[in-house]
Amino acid sequence: MCCSSLWIRCCLEGVSTREVPTYCRICEPLCGLIATVEDGKLVRLRADKDHPLSRGNACPKGIAFTEIQNDPDRVLYPLRRTASGELQRVSWDTALDEIGERLRGLIAEHGIESLGWYFGNPSSFSYSHTLWMVGFQLAAGLKHVYSAGSQDINNRFVASDLLYGSATSVPVPDLDRTDFLLMLGANPLVSHGSAMSVPRVRDKLTGITKRGGRVVVVDPRNTETAKLFEHVGIRPDGDAWLLAALLQVLFEEDLQDAQALRRQASGVRELRSAVARFTPEVTAEITGLDPDLVRTLARDLARADSAAVYGRTGTCLGRHATLVAFLVDALALVTGNLDKPGGSVFGKELVAVSELSARLGFAGYARNHSRVGGFPDVLGTFPAAIMAKEITTPGPGRLRALFTSAGNPVSSVPNGRELAAALPELDLFVSIDLYVNDTNRIADYILPATTFLERDDIPLPFAALSPTPYTQYTERVVEPYGEAREEWQIIDAIATRIGVQPFAVGPARPVGRLLSTLRRRVPALASARPTPTLLADLALRTGPYGDRFGLRRNGISLSKLRRHPHGIVLSEAIATGVLRNVVRHKGNRVNLAPDEIITELRTLTARPADPTYPLRVIGLRELKSHNSWMHNVEPLMRGNREHAARINPKDAAVAGISDGDRCRVTSTHGSIEVTARLTDDLIAGTIAVPHGWGHQGGWQRANAAGGANVNDLMSTDLADVERLAGMSNLNGIPVRLDPVR
Repeated sequence: MCCSSLWIRCCLEGVSTREVPTYCRICEPLCGLIATVEDGKLVRLRADKDHPLSRGNACPKGIAFTEIQNDPDRVLYPLRRTASGELQRVSWDTALDEIGERLRGLIAEHGIESLGWYFGNPSSFSYSHTLWMVGFQLAAGLKHVYSAGSQDINNRFVASDLLYGSATSVPVPDLDRTDFLLMLGANPLVSHGSAMSVPRVRDKLTGITKRGGRVVVVDPRNTETAKLFEHVGIRPDGDAWLLAALLQVLFEEDLQDAQALRRQASGVRELRSAVARFTPEVTAEITGLDPDLVRTLARDLARADSAAVYGRTGTCLGRHATLVAFLVDALALVTGNLDKPGGSVFGKELVAVSELSARLGFAGYARNHSRVGGFPDVLGTFPAAIMAKEITTPGPGRLRALFTSAGNPVSSVPNGRELAAALPELDLFVSIDLYVNDTNRIADYILPATTFLERDDIPLPFAALSPTPYTQYTERVVEPYGEAREEWQIIDAIATRIGVQPFAVGPARPVGRLLSTLRRRVPALASARPTPTLLADLALRTGPYGDRFGLRRNGISLSKLRRHPHGIVLSEAIATGVLRNVVRHKGNRVNLAPDEIITELRTLTARPADPTYPLRVIGLRELKSHNSWMHNVEPLMRGNREHAARINPKDAAVAGISDGDRCRVTSTHGSIEVTARLTDDLIAGTIAVPHGWGHQGGWQRANAAGGANVNDLMSTDLADVERLAGMSNLNGIPVRLDPVR
């Protein structure tokens, strides 16, 4: 229906209609959307043509979010599990009071260390959720905190801490100015980019080649992105060996940028020594790449006028995830492309998180270690892969009460069956979510959260990750449906019932001193409990782009952003020459030789071959899926969508499998059955299986879609959890393939 027809119908029928600019919060491009609302209900989402970066572009998932907003399977009222095991609607007061009473009893008997929290990927797209989670963690002193980051990106933060002394300083590829993009383990034409915020990413990538540059995609699969550019078909989990070999060639052939190394780095000699054994001939057996190709790639990278190196999810889930993330940046520095136009560059944060973290001692690395396994924390969180063992392992500090928010860890962690079996051992399990999902279906309480359209928002973490710095503030589009509440309100109510006030940190701690100072200087903070909007405005106005309460004429505040509902471009490009301000190490030099990395390089060995499991399984992004929560959306499930393994025809022939057959994929830790789809896109020896399928929650369409959870093939043995960042090993797992008769 055209806009004029809609207007005429609304006038005739007396319908109140309005159109509201907002933005998508499913993935990191944050594409602009226009929401059509009739009588308080969302009826349509479309791409925002006036958005300065996405310019009328949005993916199918963003447009289809109307179906999630109006999904009859949504949880809209608090639910409590009855003695018979059924979920029963109760009032908010009843649910919160009972949860508070049970928590107080547990804390009195076992201490606050018995309480834990898991938050999923969508929390990163809600500033209020994140703020109150951090505020609660700081004030209560929570020990058991877990996130989806250990199945996604925590290795990137650890690499940054080792390199720069700042875990939240993450370089992004300068797509608008680069001549050569080397991309590993990423498929942005489908994922739309991650650890970089780039609307219209296809245009950005093709723009490189249109101006005479190159894009090289390193991946075991000839992905949708690779098909448009140059594909290097590496064997699964071979990234560390390839990156080390590229560095070896650069040093051996004297192709390093000696001036950049002298100016920016320490530890060059140690790194050079550590990679000396990784010649292209030695690494070929593991990477599957011709030595001449590797040498040519290194030379081309070094000789390009500008080059950016970018690695993402495919490089984050192997056995050496932190080493790989470290070597990605080391390669940029050694070629002289770190903090250089067209290279790997550091955006300016909306809120000075890195500076505050350095001064106040939060959002760091290895400040604490987990009870089980002794893993270091990353930004205050521990590996989700050990959560089940923290529940079942007796002793002081055992996890006894668990909250999950915006997360479905049974689906997303390795060996979710172990976690599903452990959850009933909890004394209390509370979930804050939109749905009854695969994890919370056995929870004691499920508390209904708002969708992103039912709350105000600003993408605080993402401005620094955009090659074109940009931000946008959005008011809520519709009032919360049913009795749904914003996550921060729920966290605050739970905290209150156990005598905790988020952000009420004692003055003995640095963050407490800062908050005390702010309360003295900002009357609104002193007179009442802070709200997310107040804190966001304060953080914006005092941040790098802020108006300093009127002292900086062109600075931003929430008031200014409200006057620009389609968003504001903060700068045409990321500024360079800022590395000395980014690096927190002594002397402001990038550390290319931390002990942890040099030790791993010196001891790096290939996984022993096992003829029983001759193949390797990797993940696969799908355009109409997002993790585990979009399979209940009818427009995204049209066309007989199926959960299928992509298999090279040579491997299928050996196993006696034809296209469309049912097949069994088996590892040493589990087995799944899926449909086989044969394709030459995969290098021989590799199977690709999408994640997030195999549902058993309260979402009817998702359950009916079938499929299997590929993470059932993965291990939670402590030896199989990556040591430096606690990353789950979800890529390159040895498997065998059998027909299902």
